[in-house]
Amino acid sequence: MSGGYDIESRMAEVNGSPQRIAPIPEDELTEEMHAIARDLRTAFNLPENGYFPEVMSTQLRCPGLFKVQMDMGLELVAKGKLSARDREIAVLRTGWLLGAPYEWGEHVALGKRHGLSQEEVERTKVGSDAPGWSDHERAICKAVEELRANVMITDETWATLAATWDDTQMMEFTILCGQYTATAYFQNATRIRLPETNLGLRAI
Repeated sequence: MSGGYDIESRMAEVNGSPQRIAPIPEDELTEEMHAIARDLRTAFNLPENGYFPEVMSTQLRCPGLFKVQMDMGLELVAKGKLSARDREIAVLRTGWLLGAPYEWGEHVALGKRHGLSQEEVERTKVGSDAPGWSDHERAICKAVEELRANVMITDETWATLAATWDDTQMMEFTILCGQYTATAYFQNATRIRLPETNLGLRAI
């Protein structure tokens, strides 16, 4: 179960035209907005460099919604009960299935920071059918695939995950997949520009 699309065609579709909603100009960013960026960098264990990504300055055109989304992201990442490795496998599989260049490229880098090898990142493209996964990791990919295909997780896949995760982690997983599906919808539909460090679906 791969993404079922040609990478270059998908990149052209999503990022081949100008961004649909312009980010707030840098000279209009407030200190409060920069503080938001610092909080997010801390949550994702990223270096503090003063850089304010355009995706954030675009989202701040709808500040109330962005605040809610940021709070959800911080809850899932900074306070979440899933391991960083499990979380990144789930997000990468979600981003690949959705053909989401920005999300995929960012989380290739994040996944590697949290211990995923290049081969394991490649494996998330193939998903649950790829050889080499543990039973638990295969079930993570399978659950993402099932949610994407049927908005449901089968009893077999649920039982495999529940053998390792507690109820809180099981619930958190479903919300995580939904959160990053919504993020991909926003980033793709608005054609968020890729920074130079993000190779989109070409990243590995």
